[in-house]
Amino acid sequence: MPRRTPRNALDTLRTPRGFHGFLKAASVCALIAGVLSPLSPAAAAGDTAAEVTAAEAAPNDHCGGQCSDILPPGQNGNATLAQILLNQAFGTQPAHAEDQLGPYANLATGYPGLTNDKINTFFNDASFGVPAGQVASTVRPAGRDDVTIVRDKKTGVPHITGTTRYGTEFGAGYAAAQDRLWLMDLFRHVGRGQLTPFAGGAPANQGLEQQFWRSAPYTEDDLEAQIESAAAKAGERGELALADVDAYVAGVNAYIDASDKGRYFPGEYVLTGHKDAITNSGTIEHFKRSDLIALASVIGSLFGAGGGGEVNNALSLLAAQEKYGVAEGTEVWESFRQRNDPEAVLTQQDGSFPYLPTPDDPQGRALPDAGSVEAEPLVYDRTGSAGAAGATGASAKAADTAVTSARRGMSNALVVSGEHTASGHPVAVFGPQTGYFAPQLLMLQEIQGPGISARGASFAGLSMYVELGRGQDYAWSATTSGQDIIDTYAVELCRDDYHYLYRGTCTPMEKVERHNAWKPTVADSTAAGSYTMRVWRTKYGPVESRATVGGKKVAYTTLRSSYLHEADSIIGFQMLNDPDYLNGPERFRGAVQHINYTFNWFYADSEHTAYYNSGDNPVRANGVDAEFPVWARQAYEWQDWDPAGNTARYTGPSAHPQSVDQDYYVSWNNKQAEDYPAASWGNGSVHRGNLLDDRVKRLVAEGGVTRTALVKAMAEAGLADLRAEDVLPDLLKVVESAPVTDPATRTAVDALKAWRSAGGLRTETSAGSKKYAHADAIRTLDAWWPLLVKAEFEPGLGTDLYTAFTRNLPVDESPSAAHGPTGAHAGSAFQYGWWSYVDKDIRSVLGESVKGPLARAYCGDGDLAACRDTLVTTLKEAAGRTAAQVYPGDDNCSAGDQWCADSVIHRTLGGIKHGGISWQNRPTYQQVVEFTSHR
Repeated sequence: MPRRTPRNALDTLRTPRGFHGFLKAASVCALIAGVLSPLSPAAAAGDTAAEVTAAEAAPNDHCGGQCSDILPPGQNGNATLAQILLNQAFGTQPAHAEDQLGPYANLATGYPGLTNDKINTFFNDASFGVPAGQVASTVRPAGRDDVTIVRDKKTGVPHITGTTRYGTEFGAGYAAAQDRLWLMDLFRHVGRGQLTPFAGGAPANQGLEQQFWRSAPYTEDDLEAQIESAAAKAGERGELALADVDAYVAGVNAYIDASDKGRYFPGEYVLTGHKDAITNSGTIEHFKRSDLIALASVIGSLFGAGGGGEVNNALSLLAAQEKYGVAEGTEVWESFRQRNDPEAVLTQQDGSFPYLPTPDDPQGRALPDAGSVEAEPLVYDRTGSAGAAGATGASAKAADTAVTSARRGMSNALVVSGEHTASGHPVAVFGPQTGYFAPQLLMLQEIQGPGISARGASFAGLSMYVELGRGQDYAWSATTSGQDIIDTYAVELCRDDYHYLYRGTCTPMEKVERHNAWKPTVADSTAAGSYTMRVWRTKYGPVESRATVGGKKVAYTTLRSSYLHEADSIIGFQMLNDPDYLNGPERFRGAVQHINYTFNWFYADSEHTAYYNSGDNPVRANGVDAEFPVWARQAYEWQDWDPAGNTARYTGPSAHPQSVDQDYYVSWNNKQAEDYPAASWGNGSVHRGNLLDDRVKRLVAEGGVTRTALVKAMAEAGLADLRAEDVLPDLLKVVESAPVTDPATRTAVDALKAWRSAGGLRTETSAGSKKYAHADAIRTLDAWWPLLVKAEFEPGLGTDLYTAFTRNLPVDESPSAAHGPTGAHAGSAFQYGWWSYVDKDIRSVLGESVKGPLARAYCGDGDLAACRDTLVTTLKEAAGRTAAQVYPGDDNCSAGDQWCADSVIHRTLGGIKHGGISWQNRPTYQQVVEFTSHR
């Protein structure tokens, strides 16, 4: 299957442009007064709603008021048609749709004065239960007497309490639909490759469904079989998981029925033509088990599947060998790949965890002949608007995105053991960095019932358990790890282009299709159109591209260990929520070992911290180099691979990076451990993980770490420009190795030095000013970086190899770098770029010690004076570029608006929109925890 879906995939999915045209044509006031559904479900028939005067007693809670969390923009992700119209016309927000955005945003300027008693100015109390006097409402979903959903006044978070297991999970499904029904419906269609018939044929929607369906082209039988398979092999826990799923789905469907009857369902159903605002005709389809697997396939593709990119790796290796010859070219390629860079920041600081070592004599490589690689077509039989230039362009972009090297990685974690804290209890600040969307992909909840006791965040539609959060006396979180669980095979063709050799037998490929058609709606005025998506599946995965290898026609396929296993992780999440099971770090590791996606997991209770790297890491055949395509022959298959269920032998738990009570842990999608390579490029001497590691290391050395200190460290790292902090000082050493006589260049150098001395932060002059301090220096570095990288490396590498390497790893990912893998306004920045290459090369030119250097010097061909000329020339050019040239503007920002270019904007997935906030590079959902006692 095509490799990973980079994070910018969801950036293209947003409220279609038709909303605004509709508002111009209709009388909002008349519509609201006459025919629209109620603003809230409070009075709906079928819900038992009542004001309560006292909160239910909080369960066993060992946080002692020291657990906090936040998830912007707000808990409420559903809006009626009336609320959507009011928002679009007047900017009004439904209750709890945006109330977390302000506190979240304010940390960027408020963190310097942070104290422990001010933490909940920027976060919310994450204690169990609802304080007396803070209960907003209680609902007994569908009139059940075995579950209640209590929502608090401050945030509207659902606190679900059940007396039976079925009732608890029924309530979780009901609450999820209350908060995210439209989003859940949207994503079950994305996962099935059927977004355009559901939401409209806008080119962005076409591109999105194409991009995801390449990764997981499942049939309905595939989807249904996965949940049953996951349950069957897990014994009693599997049976329990299946019952939980059924109860959860029943709760979702109960809300669909209640909201349909009460006419308070999400207004997007009207705007996309699924419901009629006047007659209430139309249908909101009930959910079923397989919908949850479709949802899981999207989330897993986005955040939990590392690897792939083997064809691009092959192309850059061949370009290097063409430039330098086989031996030197391979050495150059390996130096840029940085599989096991000795200067890389590590999460697990001690020990070695060998995985995918570079073989001395690689076996089974199937490198393509020069110029022979062609992407496999996905879209056929276009009609109507599907044939327009915008549609075909979206398809091309989706195809290109699907085959680029792994460029995803979100989330960070800072965990300090009790040995180094002021209280003697561990402190953790951690959370997933899943982007900014409205409604948010994640939702908050508290679930209390038989065998379940947790509060935290879950992906909408998969919230039968808390996926990231806290239990009674422990908390856990995750970051994307991205180790390689995806491989590319070259299948030899036989008979024609749709038959291949499988273990010596000419075998037909399986054709899987989706025929999608759409017509204009109020929400999306795209003209009617249709097309067919067609994927050819083999036992080695779906066909991604075609080529020749040594003159033989082949199809390149991709195989992911979690393919056909999207539901397997459910058991691990169930265990994390079970207070009777999870009682310490060893049980924590036992739980997350059941999660087959590639994540780094972190744990903290009142006494211990722990770390474990999860994922089904297939054991490769001896001699196979997983960086490149290999022949689809039995000798090169995963060991003990069974294609019927896509199972294999996996590395054992002890082979995964892990530990208990390390002095501290940091992770920002950096390298996990020594000898444990990440699938993505860029894990070298400079990584955004260094921004955390440097700060936490200093705190630990000083001792007495507090929640406040750790939040400050996270917040400051989230405003730091990685290039300014870790690369700029050496660049300026070269520039100032001789007097800088040009006035414009001197001014630029002085401005950069002043900014670096002030911390190299991208932060406002004051809260709400929407102007950066050191704005000129920031503009200069933003303009300089791509210029200096190209001038430093392209002359030595040559255009072909330089271009090939930029497909493996983009040059830059500043907050405003819309060309980067996260797109513009996405928050996450400084993960993927050439900072390590520049750092190592410049240090070499300066004569400094470099561990794991590049194979040769590039800046000025290694000559300091020549390198200086290159840097000074590009710096002068950059300093002369205007703000309008550096920040050209987009749909949200005018040209030259530096602050806006960086700003975080929640991308609309429904009808409610939000304003931008100042840039921060931090988790979307975030916890601050320090447990004071243990069971």
